[in-house]
Amino acid sequence: MTTAILDYRAGNLESVRLALARVGGNPVVTDDAKTIAGADRLVFPGVGSAAHCMRNIRERGFDRVLADAMRTGKPVLAICIGLQLLFDRSDEDDGVDALGLLPGRARKFAPPPDDPLCKIPHMGWNRVEYVAPHPLLPEGGAGDYYFVHSYYASPAWHSPRTVHEPADGREAGAVHGATEYAGVAFASMVGKGSFFAAQCHPEKSAGDGLALLERFCAWDGSPC
Repeated sequence: MTTAILDYRAGNLESVRLALARVGGNPVVTDDAKTIAGADRLVFPGVGSAAHCMRNIRERGFDRVLADAMRTGKPVLAICIGLQLLFDRSDEDDGVDALGLLPGRARKFAPPPDDPLCKIPHMGWNRVEYVAPHPLLPEGGAGDYYFVHSYYASPAWHSPRTVHEPADGREAGAVHGATEYAGVAFASMVGKGSFFAAQCHPEKSAGDGLALLERFCAWDGSPC
């Protein structure tokens, strides 16, 4: 079983590789199409600006790779900006068209005026409340994870106007984890089919993060 970590020159991939190796994921960092096609599962990480990431993703054809993985049911774990870019658009860099695999957009945190200690980016440890079951998560409760981000995903189906269905009628995903910061209860873990995405960094999140990665390496992509 091989885990391909998509290399599109966006962030430090070595920490992801080391964490996956620790839990038996047999990881390889690659931008080679044949290696990616032959892998059993994919990790879509990323640190950086939305415009830079999307340019590199499209140059390497990873937009097609990820769309094919969703269509065929190959397990994919998206991390940090990888989660944000699964949606239609990001407000970063004056607005960037993203992958459009989930309906919604990435929005920037605005520090609450009554909380001068609230800093952007959201950096450090925070709680993720498990709000819906998933094979990668324990049943119920919460976990502690490490975050570094200024933008957060706002799924179209997760607002009061569109609680049950996305506004444009496309198939929604599910919010599996929620986290509070800067006055926002944002979707910190989402899933759709064989895709699971975490705004936090599991590879930097000690026990809870390693447990998530270990479950991912054993997951066949079947939904709950």
